[in-house]
Amino acid sequence: MERTKELTRVTLLGSAGNFLLTAFKFAAGILGHSSAMIADAVHSLSDFVTDLIVLVFIRIGAKPQDKSHDYGHGKFETLATLFVSLALVAAAIGIIGSGAVKFARWLRGETLVMPGRLALWAALISIVVKEILYRYTISRGKALGSAAVVANAWHHRSDALSSVGAAIGIGGALLLGQKWAVLDPLASIVVGAMLIKVAWELLRTSTGELTDESLPAETEREIEDIIHSFPDVSEPHNLRTRRIGNRIAIEAHVRMDGSRTLADAHERVSDIERKIKQRFGKETLVTIHMEPRSQKSE
Repeated sequence: MERTKELTRVTLLGSAGNFLLTAFKFAAGILGHSSAMIADAVHSLSDFVTDLIVLVFIRIGAKPQDKSHDYGHGKFETLATLFVSLALVAAAIGIIGSGAVKFARWLRGETLVMPGRLALWAALISIVVKEILYRYTISRGKALGSAAVVANAWHHRSDALSSVGAAIGIGGALLLGQKWAVLDPLASIVVGAMLIKVAWELLRTSTGELTDESLPAETEREIEDIIHSFPDVSEPHNLRTRRIGNRIAIEAHVRMDGSRTLADAHERVSDIERKIKQRFGKETLVTIHMEPRSQKSE
């Protein structure tokens, strides 16, 4: 419950910042005659919408297991990460498309509209605010083990990057003159490509979790090392791992002396489970299947 409150607090702070920036950017874009700033405002609006999505799914993901969800609701957070990633892709495509259209118009000899200084100030303020929100959100998201909040942090960074593009375009046009107004669409295309790369990484992670992708090989080796640390337990095999939201699930078969009593073997398995949970968190789901050394694994 405390984790849910902290994740909600972090996301609410980001949503408040996004709401204020969206209003400010729209005003600056309209009054400063800057299409780049209006596009940047749309990006901030998409951030605000994804904040609302994350808030909803954090609440759902924190629900304990029930009759219909024996492993809890942790994957709802992963689902939120997927939605945030798709929104990031959509924003990136929109930025690239808008920049490409303006660049094509410039190539045809059209004169691009010169932005005002208010739009430049809005871009610079947005860079500072969004970078602060990114650093705060990603640090808390990693500390609390929330992929959804980490993904949302990258949405803050994406908005900061789009504001960098807007600042370069607006500032370049103001400093160098009308013919350099093309810097705005060119910067937008570069920023959009950077966002596509970030979105791809987030999409790969979320789809991997939703399809029960195994944990990294080094993590599985660490699990086997923990099992091997018990001298009376041997041959860990049939190891299966996956991630469920902010926690992981581990299943493994081990061999023990077949003459041990059931109570003794059970106590040793409990020791293994406790040690694994000490390393990976008390919410880790651990299932250890015991086999006598004389019996072949299935």
